[in-house]
Amino acid sequence: MKPAEIHAKWKILQQKIAQEFDSDVPDLKVILFLIGVQELGKGPGKYSKRQKEELMHIATCRLLSEMGFYELEGLDQDGWPHWKLVKPVPSFAMMEQELLLKSLAIHYFEDIYQ
Repeated sequence: MKPAEIHAKWKILQQKIAQEFDSDVPDLKVILFLIGVQELGKGPGKYSKRQKEELMHIATCRLLSEMGFYELEGLDQDGWPHWKLVKPVPSFAMMEQELLLKSLAIHYFEDIYQ
């Protein structure tokens, strides 16, 4: 996707999530958190700050697994997924990294919202 297409689809995704959760328009961190909760599979709940960071990490690994950078290693005793790095993630400028994660998040939600 070209950057303009990513931005347009991102706005649509943000609006759909805001409507579904009856909330403010979510930023990338909130959407990563939602993906992390989905991947954890335990549903909504109270999470500590550390757990929220771990959920966003799970989401990032899950999204980057689509490009072959990570693969699911398995679940720990508490049911939390653990990912292993398969190949190094290239260094991206902050804006490039954000665009990449947004495009992967758009793809992640396509099955849900289409």
